[in-house]
Amino acid sequence: MSTTKILIAGFGGQGVLFTGKAIAYTGLKVGKEVSWLPSYGPEMRGGTANCSVTISDMPIGSPIVEKPDLLIAMNLPSYEKYLTETEKGGYIIFDSSLISTNATRDDVTCVGIPATKLASDNALDGLANMIILGKAIKVTNVLTLDQIKNSLAQMVPAKKAELLEKNIKAIELGYNY
Repeated sequence: MSTTKILIAGFGGQGVLFTGKAIAYTGLKVGKEVSWLPSYGPEMRGGTANCSVTISDMPIGSPIVEKPDLLIAMNLPSYEKYLTETEKGGYIIFDSSLISTNATRDDVTCVGIPATKLASDNALDGLANMIILGKAIKVTNVLTLDQIKNSLAQMVPAKKAELLEKNIKAIELGYNY
């Protein structure tokens, strides 16, 4: 029996909620119990945004994630805010293009990936979130690459097929980085 509590945090417009939705939907498709709880400031784009996702083999008592097993930090304020909240033995995956810090912990696995720069360099602007997601599933094994790709194909409407291809390319870029 396993439960993984995930917190994705950043600014509005960085794809925080979509990343959480992709993880939750994938968990649901592979037969797990799932909760997805978005939270964002009144400013929307540019304001604070975070998303709590829990994936479990058992029923989930509360959708609130206070101490994540996996923190995905898309910006420095989120990294600093949740660094100390991450469970011992957990993972922190962060965008090293936007977060330059020496603040790390030796009781969690901290992995930086220059997601924003990789997105820009590969004509995938706006998809740093999917690059980080690819890295997160590679490092944590919470879901598989194929599981994420298959569920995205069901999440993205056929009329937006070009977005599906770009999202998958971004996930694979992060996974293989």
